[in-house]
Amino acid sequence: MRILIAVHHFPPRYTGGAELRARRTAHYLQSKGHEVAIICVEDPIHGPADRASWTDDVFEGLHVRRLAFSIPKAKDPARWEYDNPLVADHLQSFLRDVHPDIFHMFSGYMLTGSALRVASAMRIPTVLTLTDYWFLCPRMHLVRSNGEICSTLPADEICAQCLGEERRRYRIPARILPAFMRGYWKRREDARKRMRVRRSFLLETLACADRIISPSRFLRGFFIDAGVPEETFRFLRQGRDFPQLSAEDLRKEPSSTFRVGYIGQLAWHKGVHVLFEAALRILGVPLTIYVYGERAHFPRYAEKLDRYARRDGRLKLEGTFRPGQLGRVMKGLDVVVVPSLWFENSPNVILEAFAYETPVIVSDLGGMAELVEHEVNGLRFRVGDPDDLALQLRRVIEEPGLLDHLRKGIPRVKTIEEEMNELLALYADVMAEYSPPLRVA
Repeated sequence: MRILIAVHHFPPRYTGGAELRARRTAHYLQSKGHEVAIICVEDPIHGPADRASWTDDVFEGLHVRRLAFSIPKAKDPARWEYDNPLVADHLQSFLRDVHPDIFHMFSGYMLTGSALRVASAMRIPTVLTLTDYWFLCPRMHLVRSNGEICSTLPADEICAQCLGEERRRYRIPARILPAFMRGYWKRREDARKRMRVRRSFLLETLACADRIISPSRFLRGFFIDAGVPEETFRFLRQGRDFPQLSAEDLRKEPSSTFRVGYIGQLAWHKGVHVLFEAALRILGVPLTIYVYGERAHFPRYAEKLDRYARRDGRLKLEGTFRPGQLGRVMKGLDVVVVPSLWFENSPNVILEAFAYETPVIVSDLGGMAELVEHEVNGLRFRVGDPDDLALQLRRVIEEPGLLDHLRKGIPRVKTIEEEMNELLALYADVMAEYSPPLRVA
């Protein structure tokens, strides 16, 4: 089978969750004898304004086409955020060259809805894996610029206000005169129309996908409530692979302190500051917080975390670690905390912690709460509430037997082999709907 995987970015420069999921999917499919190519965006800022330039390379044995263009120089940057004609023109040509049996797109962000529409128009079977809420929210996370979470799909004026308040000229008045600014955005029909057109275009785009994969039931439900047909969706939790873990691999290193870990992005919506605030509320207890994450992507937020760490020596910013070091890190953690402020989808870190028999404490929200059952395999706390997180941390530190009880409740983690078998079956179902039958290796 010939498969083209499309994703907004790709390693080695970019290593977010969607990028890594696309990467391991491509590796597995290629290892089973399928022909795999990847198309991604390498630079959306410094490329040409009138076309998408491209380079081809081989990364870890995978053939990758990397696009570059310039959204800031576009005639309509706001439109290009979700409907990029340069991507459409280039992809149409590339699809003719590659002639894939399956076009599988991850997320949609950066490649935009144009990519899915082009593949569908060329009658190529299309699969979309959703990893966030970009099709419904320009900010991707359903978290407003003022920090509020959109628990349902918001009205057009709310989206217009949210995007507008990313600019200082609107953000400061919104803090001083909130009621006045809400009225202002209701009267801004031009801004409301842009949001309306975007949403309509992308909901129509989702109808172009033959199948939409959701790694969490929560995300699936949110999109169905927004109007995407239920029959298009397939729930497919990602797998995680580890070597055969021995009893020694799972044994925690002895420590005189209780060790709490965070592994992930150092970004505001990930809520690391909530964990630090919770730690500051826990006094008189031997406790250490270890935070693993890349500082460079959001340097101002990393500096904020530095200020916390300077106040309390128990807060440790450890930087990143290589994938092969995950076992070492997990042996030095008693619990993992996922304090995100947005509707996480299906966080890898939770599955990784479970694989190493490490209970997880999560925000009571979205895909996190779906994976972590309170008082069974972990604990939940009210999203954004450091007092409640401090309470849950105190429980696992002080309640006799609770930590062992949570470890015993941790479920088995699906393997990548199991996930990929489900994916290949899905591919076969999609291809069978096309006539004449397509070539299968």
